[in-house]
Amino acid sequence: MAAHDLVIRTAAAGDVAQVCAFGEAHVRPHYAPLIGAQAADQQVARWWRPDQILPAAVQGRIVVATAADRVVGVAQHGRAGEDVVLYKLYVDPGRRGHGLGPRLVAAVEDALPSDVRRLSVEHFAGNVRAAAFYEREGFAVERVEPSSTGSRALDVVWRARPVGSTDAGRP
Repeated sequence: MAAHDLVIRTAAAGDVAQVCAFGEAHVRPHYAPLIGAQAADQQVARWWRPDQILPAAVQGRIVVATAADRVVGVAQHGRAGEDVVLYKLYVDPGRRGHGLGPRLVAAVEDALPSDVRRLSVEHFAGNVRAAAFYEREGFAVERVEPSSTGSRALDVVWRARPVGSTDAGRP
């Protein structure tokens, strides 16, 4: 991957269709082996629709990585009470392992108000790749919420780290 072809920026309303298409293309195949096809389908149907993506883009809560004007990574944050939560962090499989994930996290942190002191993240317990990534990036486990389905793979793991606690991925 050539670093010069990559642009990381805040998403705009005009990016919504590409962000949704990115989710359609990458989320289902990533999650189906981890949490099952039905749960993966539910993730896409619930969280990668224009009515979910557009408000977040308009509010400046989505960061995209583009290469040749094509979305190759997405990060989205939002509020859960007092916490700021990284709800989405996805990288095109062909772009993984080149530091794009840490750069997207850094871009999210850079966009946060100056009074935000920590960033939380949640992921399915069955997503061991995400668990390893967040561990490397300094996100410590705070709690695990058991899934109502009884599937341990669908348990939700909550992690957090102080904002700005690592310079990983920063230029």
